[in-house]
Amino acid sequence: MKKLCCALLACLPLTAMAYPIELEKQLNGAEVSATTQEIDHNMGAVQLYNYGRRDAKCTAVFRNGPEAPRTRQVSLVAGESNNLSIKFGRSIIKLRVQLTCEPV
Repeated sequence: MKKLCCALLACLPLTAMAYPIELEKQLNGAEVSATTQEIDHNMGAVQLYNYGRRDAKCTAVFRNGPEAPRTRQVSLVAGESNNLSIKFGRSIIKLRVQLTCEPV
């Protein structure tokens, strides 16, 4: 029994610690789907898919606590998908993403 308890306690540090991601979308009529992704302890991404018939231009502002906000932009052709990724200098505790898309 002691060996089993020691084995369970040894495995605890191996569990993945996921950080929360808040996604605020302002699509303005663009037909875009957005999915957040955790890549690493200091990297995050937003996967965008334009399922509409018109092209769209999207801008994402990534915020991680005290670090300066970082902006990524992409133009999506109808039916195209793309990733917007970011790497911070510190580990992410809570990632906030503000996504704004406009039909072109």
